[in-house]
Amino acid sequence: MSDVPAGLETLDFSFSGGRPAGAFAPVLVGVVGSGNLEVLLEPTNDNGCAVRVETSARGFGPIWQAVMNDFHARHPLAGVRVSINDMGATPAVVSLRLDQAVAEIAGGQP
Repeated sequence: MSDVPAGLETLDFSFSGGRPAGAFAPVLVGVVGSGNLEVLLEPTNDNGCAVRVETSARGFGPIWQAVMNDFHARHPLAGVRVSINDMGATPAVVSLRLDQAVAEIAGGQP
């Protein structure tokens, strides 16, 4: 029996600085399903990048922090809200979906 309570876990991360993403239409990539996730990028008027993760895989906060730190190091965006709905995707799949979403707002360029 696990000590981790059942249900979704919500994790919030924020990053300051970065290059402004500029104006873009909201972008949705991926599909919430068994072992997958969806990523939504939306423009904001903020000077940072806010990330909210809703995940069924509870207790993995430090791993999510590492994945989000890596994402922000590769894509230091400002003026972006990232929403992730996860159903147990691996860190590699999370990074792939984030890269796909950023490529969409960059006109197909990663």
